[in-house]
Amino acid sequence: MTEPDPRREARPKRFPPPEFPPRRPAAFARTPPAIFPPILGLLGLAITLRLLLGQLVLPLGAADLLAGLALGLWLFAAFAYGAKVLRRPGVVIEDLRVLPGRSGLAALTVGGMAAATLLAVYAPGLAKAVLVLSLLGHGVLAGLLLRLLLGLPPESRQVNPTLHLSFVGFIVAGPAAIALGWTGLATVLLWLTLPVALGIWAASALQFARAVPPPPLRPLLAIHVAPAALLASVAGLLGLVALSNVLLVAGLALALVLAASARWLLSAGITPMWGALTFPLAVLAAALIRGGGAWQGIGIAVTGVALAVIPGVLWWVLKRWPGGKLAAVTNAAEA
Repeated sequence: MTEPDPRREARPKRFPPPEFPPRRPAAFARTPPAIFPPILGLLGLAITLRLLLGQLVLPLGAADLLAGLALGLWLFAAFAYGAKVLRRPGVVIEDLRVLPGRSGLAALTVGGMAAATLLAVYAPGLAKAVLVLSLLGHGVLAGLLLRLLLGLPPESRQVNPTLHLSFVGFIVAGPAAIALGWTGLATVLLWLTLPVALGIWAASALQFARAVPPPPLRPLLAIHVAPAALLASVAGLLGLVALSNVLLVAGLALALVLAASARWLLSAGITPMWGALTFPLAVLAAALIRGGGAWQGIGIAVTGVALAVIPGVLWWVLKRWPGGKLAAVTNAAEA
């Protein structure tokens, strides 16, 4: 039997030659879900601005302009991600496996509910269709995520704030449902999502006591404010004033704690995760404005902060979408 030639054994593996010119992904094939959280923030800002100007009996032109911009941007981004899914449906599961993708996909369908709130003023029939489709789409995503989480080992099922978006996000449909005359739907959403939010808050508090989140993930803590604000808004619109006030106090207190810890919260520097700051800020302002009285003055101040923060974060994120930089940083799947 002949001995193997050591020179042949040491020969490096052959790799295919590099492509020239380099291969370019197909159009929208790497659309990153991370574009949706700041777009959701812009939709929330448009709702808040319209609400504020209406209560102050001021012209609504600026709010209508912002609403048009937000709706157009959300529609284009939804089309871009839809094109990616049509190319290869499996990318949805792949995007759900990573945190930016998980929060981004939830923000996509929650954005549809926020869009329905804006459309209810201009086109109620279209708003109803968008609301129903968004609720159905959000339900499908929540089911896929639950199945994915149950298939992971226990140590990989850690609670994180993005679960609010996936499992409590249905409450965003509440104000739109009330505006469209579907108060029964809004009532069901309130009482179904309130215990889920309480459970996620409790589990998150216990987890935070055991381990502090690393700097890159700390901006996600702002998401905890959104359920309190949205539940307060829906409760107030349904006439449950006492419940609304309790939730407003909780949401505002949490927001003040996070604001006081801003240096710690944002210690990793600006990243796509800052998109998580936008929608909670907008919906907190809206809930405070709806609360009226002393709440309204605080809501005006929060709206001022939102007008400065949300467009800035949105611009920072969106300008990294072309060229694939945002997709690479957030590990977006490619169709």
